[in-house]
Amino acid sequence: MQKRKLGKSTLEVSVIGLGCMGMSFAYGSPEERDEQESIATIHRAIELGVTFFDTAEAYGPYTNEELLARALQGQRDRVVIATKFGFRFEKGAIAGMDSRPEHIREAVEGSLRRLRTDHIDLLYQHRVDRTVPIEDVVGTMASLVREGKVRFLGLSEAGERTIRRAHAVHPIAALQSEYSLWERNLEPGIIPLLRELGIGLVPFAPLGRGFLTGSVKRAEEYPEGDYRRGDPRYQGENFEANVRAASAVRELAAGKGLTPGQVALAWLLHKGPDVVPIPGTKRRRHVEENVGAAAVSLSAEEMETLDTALSAEKVSGPRYNEKQMAQVDR
Repeated sequence: MQKRKLGKSTLEVSVIGLGCMGMSFAYGSPEERDEQESIATIHRAIELGVTFFDTAEAYGPYTNEELLARALQGQRDRVVIATKFGFRFEKGAIAGMDSRPEHIREAVEGSLRRLRTDHIDLLYQHRVDRTVPIEDVVGTMASLVREGKVRFLGLSEAGERTIRRAHAVHPIAALQSEYSLWERNLEPGIIPLLRELGIGLVPFAPLGRGFLTGSVKRAEEYPEGDYRRGDPRYQGENFEANVRAASAVRELAAGKGLTPGQVALAWLLHKGPDVVPIPGTKRRRHVEENVGAAAVSLSAEEMETLDTALSAEKVSGPRYNEKQMAQVDR
């Protein structure tokens, strides 16, 4: 598989990565999770040329990093591991944000231990903590780079002002944020800023949390504990409107003999050489399908058709509920 560098950094990764969150957290019920299949999926991704694996201490919490470490045993040197800090936990659940310098160090030591490695390739602040100046956060992260425990730094869901301030302290290699045909909020200000500063973009939820694959159900049809039960875009009239909007992806895919998900990922890859999506899956057949998107070519006309069909005003409902939106630095 081809590789891309994240912005102006020297960090080189496969053009499509693998988001590991759903293997341990957020999607489906605990009973549906299959560790053997998840590990087989990671192994298959490596066979197909995927080198970029995304996790976080919050996924589980903690269990996703441990799962990734088991899967990568003996293969650590072949891959790039990205993980995140920034939350505090109580009774096995996220209980708030915490990016105090002393907590960052504790979190990184925990991640290194769980990942069974002596360094993290890409360390993100998971969400901006408004109680701690970003200069203090990045200053602490930069000290971990100097100590050899971290190679490159990233931010997640950060706003323009925060990105500028962070990058002034230490080069930021990547911003991880939601971006897809389905969610275009980065286009007016964030993406131009990233290109001005030479920061790569790592879109999460690049398949619209399933809507862009054509395999979605209403919110109430998902099991308790599944993220999608509370997703506004899966609920009521929003669901109907969004199924209609996503039909353009299905139609274009059918005409090209592709899956809708492959078209959605190809659209992202055509948005620039600094974009590296990390579709999440816990099944081998899906990782095979996703990797196939790297070979898909879309014409300028096809890109325009998709841009128009899924413009911001065509998608119904906010991308997060109120509590989650409050954690986004916009």
